[in-house]
Amino acid sequence: MQGKLRHELSRYDFMMISTGAVIGSGWLFGALYSAQYAGPGAIIAWIIGGILMVVLGLPYAELASAFPESGSMVRYPSMSHGSFLSALQAWSLLFGYGLSPAIEAEASVQYAGGYIHGLYSGTQLTPVGLLVTAGMVVIYFVLNYFGVRLFAKANTAISTIKYIVPTVTMVILIVVGLSHGGAANLSSASPGGFLPFGFHGVLVAIAIGGIYFAYTGFRQAMDLAAEGKNPQRDVPVVMLTILILSIILYVLLQLAFLVSLDRPDLLHGWANINFSSPFAQLAVAFNIGWLAIILYGDAVLSPFGNGLVYFGAATRVLFAMPKSGYGPKWMRNLSNRGVPVTSMIVILVLSFLALLPFPSWGAMVGILSSVGAIGYALGGVSAAVLRRTSPNTPRRFTLGRHLKWIGPASFAMGSLIFYWSGWPLVLQVDGINAVGVLIYLWYRKRNRLPVIDLKAGAWWAIYLVVLGAMSYVGSFGKGRNWIPFPYDSLVVILLSIVFYYWGVASGYRTQDTIDYENGVNRDFSDEDDLAMGMNPVASTE
Repeated sequence: MQGKLRHELSRYDFMMISTGAVIGSGWLFGALYSAQYAGPGAIIAWIIGGILMVVLGLPYAELASAFPESGSMVRYPSMSHGSFLSALQAWSLLFGYGLSPAIEAEASVQYAGGYIHGLYSGTQLTPVGLLVTAGMVVIYFVLNYFGVRLFAKANTAISTIKYIVPTVTMVILIVVGLSHGGAANLSSASPGGFLPFGFHGVLVAIAIGGIYFAYTGFRQAMDLAAEGKNPQRDVPVVMLTILILSIILYVLLQLAFLVSLDRPDLLHGWANINFSSPFAQLAVAFNIGWLAIILYGDAVLSPFGNGLVYFGAATRVLFAMPKSGYGPKWMRNLSNRGVPVTSMIVILVLSFLALLPFPSWGAMVGILSSVGAIGYALGGVSAAVLRRTSPNTPRRFTLGRHLKWIGPASFAMGSLIFYWSGWPLVLQVDGINAVGVLIYLWYRKRNRLPVIDLKAGAWWAIYLVVLGAMSYVGSFGKGRNWIPFPYDSLVVILLSIVFYYWGVASGYRTQDTIDYENGVNRDFSDEDDLAMGMNPVASTE
């Protein structure tokens, strides 16, 4: 390595990084797509989805307070179960993170297509639009290349604006929409009432309607934790604060969208409402031209800032892979600016490739949400295992005894979000993971990785197959409905509890954990702790 990670991010930087990831294309399109799946019930979907994400995030908050690692969602499974489970997690995240910069750039260009002809046609980008999108991804690369400090400054400026514009939009459209009788949209019988697709539609909206995708930005602070000044203290606070603020913001934005719709927009039902630039077009319909102009401008800026953050986080996932016992060592190369430059090049190429099969935001977000959802379930498992195998590691934030129920609850919730994606999306994600298994087995044979790692992670591979089978016989997507709703979801919950305890029992005291306790190969070292005057106290159950 030529350089080293630089510990330069403050709590405010982390807050803006997570803000930059949460308020992106999700706020521009999430209200539209969730309404297509759930109608006015999308309001409930945002509340339920937010609560699910808080529960999913709590175990990660404890882990981040104890083990501030770069690419932490890859590192935690490695520390609790070894290389096999970590490799499968990394493989899934590689798809999720690799798609994210592209999806955000695509959202910017799709919105711009509303006033710049030739970028977007029908339901997809034109060749010119794809070229412009690729150019935005290059800009992500450049801003990340010049170091985490420049990245943070650029993101902070963008994120400040991104908070203001959605807030102003929400207030104005709610007031104007209600004054024009928009409250009737929430209960009118003609489009189907408040729950036109039943509670089933609410759950589908959470999984693939952009809701889960919009909330996932809280993890970015965790992936960049090793580059903070005091990540053990700052990252857990930022993660939970951002999630709570996001729930409030997105619920009110959804309400603004629903009450702003004109009756002709609903003539063909909720599933057929269609906008290329939702909030901007609604502002135009109410003759609020100045707001439309701001929205069209912010619609380029918001996803741009989100893509900038995701690009940086994606490179940290690749950076973490060789440290966890697999992946080429050159992905650990750091420039003299302290950034993983070779990993950045890989993400740049992946982003270009991701644009080819997914020519619109809606086409991308379904598979992206499915790939990412199941990985969050592992947080509770890793937290429980590391409580047992590394009990003396100081934890600045701890769930205490509550981990006994939060752990299995978070695992069940991650499983449900994944299951609600429906058949055949679950099958496609299982196929992605199957390729990951084959690659790992090949790599393991060449590098003689420990057999115990394969045994410790086998439960996860089996669980993905079981969820795939459940998706086929269940009621979501194009499942056969042999187990109807809600009984299929109850079966998934019961299965998740069984596999959670299997996963916890499969964990062991890995070499990664031993090395971390001995101060070996850390991304954030004991010397950094001492320099900050930290004297944390180990948590107890």
